[in-house]
Amino acid sequence: MDDAVCGLNAKEEPGVFLGGSRDLVVALFADIHANDLALEACLAHAKSLNAEQYVFLGDLVGYGPAPEAVVQRVADLAASGAIVIKGNHDAAVQADDEYMNPIAAAAIAWTRGMLSDHAKQFLAALPLAAQLGELLFVHADASAPVEWNYVTNGGSAKRSLAATAAGVTFCGHVHVPQVYSRAPGGELVTRVPAKAGSGVPLAEDRQWLVVVGSVGQPRDGDPAAAFATYDTSTRMLRMW
Repeated sequence: MDDAVCGLNAKEEPGVFLGGSRDLVVALFADIHANDLALEACLAHAKSLNAEQYVFLGDLVGYGPAPEAVVQRVADLAASGAIVIKGNHDAAVQADDEYMNPIAAAAIAWTRGMLSDHAKQFLAALPLAAQLGELLFVHADASAPVEWNYVTNGGSAKRSLAATAAGVTFCGHVHVPQVYSRAPGGELVTRVPAKAGSGVPLAEDRQWLVVVGSVGQPRDGDPAAAFATYDTSTRMLRMW
C-alpha cells in the first residue's frame, strides 16, 4: 500500500496492500482486549453469517485475562488468511507505554509476563494498516496511525477521511460503534448504527469511515460483545 494512502511516513511502520477483492462477506473485530470468551462468541456468530474474510482491527491484548489464548487464536486465523492490524495495546507490549493511563499500563505490564515469545513476535510484526480493494483497515485515525488518535467526532473523522482515497475505512480504538460519510465536496454525515444486525447501505458515491464496536470491552452502554460485517457485493454494513 502506498504510504500516502493512510498518512504513514518513513519513520512509521509500513502498511500492507493486499490487492483487489472478490465479492465476499467481511467480518470485522476490534478491541478484543484478551477476552477469549467474547472472541469465541463473535467468531461463532460470524461463521453462522457465512463470513469469508476475517479482519482484526487491533488491540488483541490489554485489560483482559487471556492474552496468550487470544493472540494464538488470532495467529492461527492469520495463518489461514485473516487480516490483523496492530493496536496501541499490542504495540505497548514491545514499546514504551508511558502515554497510557495507570490501569492500562499495569495491565500491559502483567500481559508481558503472560505472553510467549511467539505471541510477542506475532504482535511486533503486525502492520499499522492494510488495504483490500477499496477497503482500508487501521486501528485508529488513518492520518497518523502510529499516534493512536481517537476518531470520536466530525473533526477527527474528516481528518482521517482526508488522509486516504479508500472508499471505506474501518477502524476501532473507540469501543463505540459509529459511521461517518461524506460526498465529494460535501458535508460530513454522522450516524450511530443500531446493533442486532440492522443494515446500513454504504453508497458508492460517498466516502465512508466505520468505527467498529469492541469485542472484549464495549463502552457504548451495552455490555454485549460487538463486531461488524460488510458484504462487498451489496455494500451492506451490519453491526452485531
